[in-house]
Amino acid sequence: MEKINIRTLRLNIRKLELSDLRDFHIYRSNPEVTKYQGFDVMTIEQAEEFIKDNSTKHFGKAGEWVQYGIENIETQQLIGDCAIKLDQFDTRIAEIGITISHLEQRKGFAKEVLIGLLAFLFDKKEIHRVVEITDAENIASRNLLKSAGFRKEGHFIENIFFKGKWRSEMQFAMLKKEWDEIKIKHTTT
Repeated sequence: MEKINIRTLRLNIRKLELSDLRDFHIYRSNPEVTKYQGFDVMTIEQAEEFIKDNSTKHFGKAGEWVQYGIENIETQQLIGDCAIKLDQFDTRIAEIGITISHLEQRKGFAKEVLIGLLAFLFDKKEIHRVVEITDAENIASRNLLKSAGFRKEGHFIENIFFKGKWRSEMQFAMLKKEWDEIKIKHTTT
């Protein structure tokens, strides 16, 4: 199993540590941050247990989500986290997710993380396809994915009962050959 450390211009994407607990809990306990996420607000105890549980997971195991901390290189503070899951039946397909702290949004960090993940998955791991599923109401996420070159592949109407109501989701994806055509644009900006 592999230890991941992805560096971008301003960020270091690395394993979550118990020393991240305070910063992790600040945004994971905010209802606005968790509104469209697959998790709900966390207590400090739940956040600590999550980090401990995640420490046993490593990139490369089919079907398992692995969460990584997003650290601002300049401040050395955790500003969010992201996740990668290799498909259970074909590890050439990956699903990703990104969460940025409410204190750090609208600074371009989500796109920087997204491009860093794509470069790692497509260029270093030779993944064939990357997928992200987002709540249909999450306009910021949809816009981010489109701006990075993802295609919308599906709109699923009330396909998931989530946080007390039926919700709709959208699936976006990118192929390695599509990344190869657009990566120069993303890695030079």
